[in-house]
Amino acid sequence: MKEYVTNCTIQREFHLLAFSISADLQLVLFIGILLMYLLTVLGNLIIASLICLVPQLHTPMYYFLCNLSVQDIIYVSSILPKFLAILVTGDTRIVFPGCITQMFLFTFCVGTEFLLLTSMAYDRYVAICIPLHYAIIMNKYLCVTLFSASWIVGFFTSLPYAVLVSNLSFCNSEHISKLYCDLKAMIALSSGDITAIEMLIYVEYILLGLTPFMLILTSYTSIIATIIKIRSSAGRVKTFSSCSSHLTVVILFCGTTLTSYMTPESQQYQEQDRVLSLLYTAVVPMLNPLVYSLRNKQVLRAMDNMLKRYFKF
Repeated sequence: MKEYVTNCTIQREFHLLAFSISADLQLVLFIGILLMYLLTVLGNLIIASLICLVPQLHTPMYYFLCNLSVQDIIYVSSILPKFLAILVTGDTRIVFPGCITQMFLFTFCVGTEFLLLTSMAYDRYVAICIPLHYAIIMNKYLCVTLFSASWIVGFFTSLPYAVLVSNLSFCNSEHISKLYCDLKAMIALSSGDITAIEMLIYVEYILLGLTPFMLILTSYTSIIATIIKIRSSAGRVKTFSSCSSHLTVVILFCGTTLTSYMTPESQQYQEQDRVLSLLYTAVVPMLNPLVYSLRNKQVLRAMDNMLKRYFKF
C-alpha cells in the first residue's frame, strides 16, 4: 500500500527529462520538432482561414474541421514551444503553475478532440446513410450545439484535474520523464492521496475515450455497410473518399492516445510511452491539415481560388 506524505516542502518546479541524447541528435530533434510545429500551426491556420472566408466551405463538416484546426493549434502550442526551449537551452525546469497549466491544456484539448471527431463521424453517418434528411438533421443549431458542447465538456472535465493535482504534495521526485507535464506522470510522482484522481481518470477514460471511440466505430460500421450496397465502383469510391480523411485522423489520434493511456506508468514502458507521446503531440497534429487538404478536392479548390484572388496568379 502506498504511504502518503503530508508534511513536505511545497513543490516549486519540475524537470522535464524526455530524451537523453547527444548534442548532435538534440540539434536534429530540435529542427524536426520546430518544422513539425510550424507546419502544424501554419497548416491549421490556413484551413481555418479558408473555411471562414470561402462561402462554399460553410457546411457542417467544415465547421467541425475549423474547430478541430483551432483545437490543434492550442494543443501543440501548449507543449512544443516549451520542449523546443529545453532542447535549445538545456534548462529542463518548468515552474509548478506552468506545469499545471500545461497539463490542463493538454487534457482539455484531448477531451475536446475526441468529442469533435465523434461529431464529425455522426455528420458523415447522416450524409452517407440518410442523405435525404441531411439538411434537416445537420442544421445550424445542431452543429453549433455539438461543437460548443465539445469545448465546454472538454473544459469542465479537465478543470478538476488541475484543481486536484494543484493540491497534491510532491516530495519523492521532481523529474518527469516526458515531453510535457503529463497527468499520469505527475500523479505517479505525488506523495499525496491520488484515489480521487485515479477514479476520475477511469470514469473519464470510459466516458470521453472509449465511448466516443465506440460511437465512431458504430458510425463507420453503418457507413461501410451503406457503401457496400452502392452498385457502381465509382460511386463507392466517391462516397468513401468523402469520409476517408476523417477516418485517417481518427485512427491516428485515437490509436496513439488510447494506447498511451492504457500503458502502465512504469520504467519498463517509459521508452515506448515517450515515442507515443511524441507521435500524438507533434506528428499527428501536423498530419491533420495535410490529410484534410491533400485528400480533399474542395479544400484544394478553395485554396487555389484564394491564391488566384489575392496573388493574381
